[in-house]
Amino acid sequence: MTITRRTLLFTSAVGLAAAIVASNAFADAPPLKKKDTYKVGFAQTESNNPWRLAQTASMQAEAKKRGWQLVYTDAASSAAKQVADVNSMIAQGVDLIFLAPREEKPLIPAIKAAKNAGIPVILLDRNVDASLAKAGEDYVTFIGSNFIEEGQRVADWLVKNANGKTTIIELEGTTGSSPANDRKKGFDDVIAKHPEFKIVASQTGDFARDKGRQVAETLLQAHPDANVVYAHNDEMAIGAISAIEAAGKVPGKDILVLSIDGGKEAVQGVVDGKIAAVVECNPRFGPKAFDTAVAYANGDKIPAKLINPDQFYDASNAKDLLGTAY
Repeated sequence: MTITRRTLLFTSAVGLAAAIVASNAFADAPPLKKKDTYKVGFAQTESNNPWRLAQTASMQAEAKKRGWQLVYTDAASSAAKQVADVNSMIAQGVDLIFLAPREEKPLIPAIKAAKNAGIPVILLDRNVDASLAKAGEDYVTFIGSNFIEEGQRVADWLVKNANGKTTIIELEGTTGSSPANDRKKGFDDVIAKHPEFKIVASQTGDFARDKGRQVAETLLQAHPDANVVYAHNDEMAIGAISAIEAAGKVPGKDILVLSIDGGKEAVQGVVDGKIAAVVECNPRFGPKAFDTAVAYANGDKIPAKLINPDQFYDASNAKDLLGTAY
């Protein structure tokens, strides 16, 4: 067969039309058929910290309780692997995908691919770029915490309880992730309204304990006058405590440490006086995630965001609430 320019143009036009039809197969997020049991995917971003382990355990326990088949993957801190994990779930024909997107933009193609395959997606704990994918259209909903409010709550506590400690080092989470972006915005916006406070350094520790320790060590050497460390999660806060102690200073006395997540180790740090305050980010997603899937299958209208209530720990309540921390 001879391929002429006209044939090539026609073939390209047909391919483009097919792509457009596929991308618009569902104006809304794909429906979920009502069934007694489901095969669902859970694309986890990593398993290198207590928060992620607690979230995974909650999802697995809820699936077992309901008798649902759970296809679980661990992206090992790689957005590219997480995209591949979602594509594998699509190929396996899961009914629905629970996705904890590592970063806001790289997971968009995976969400679109699931939509084109007629598989609804529910986002857990991290969101995606709202300009590229929309709740109710490209995915069902986002379930998680209000990350901006988390940062604001930490900053509000600091403003009221600083006692002269106003020189801040900020340890940011994974670059490009929604909690890192929003926890920074929430905190920084409040601090900007109080000129007596100054953020002298802000650098990613990638939500990891040892990297948080290394970054804190470097920044404390560069800014020996710093007397506040605000970490975007417990792991980096605990790493920072090691760096503070290695520098010959006392966490909680010489340098205030502030954190977000509320794991048992961090709350114990509050009890011990090494951490000043922690905002909880509850990892126990299983019940709400699976309840939302059932409600969606039943035809209920699902809000674009379902926000989890989060505890706040400081010296006034940490001892009493330690048993409730994950």
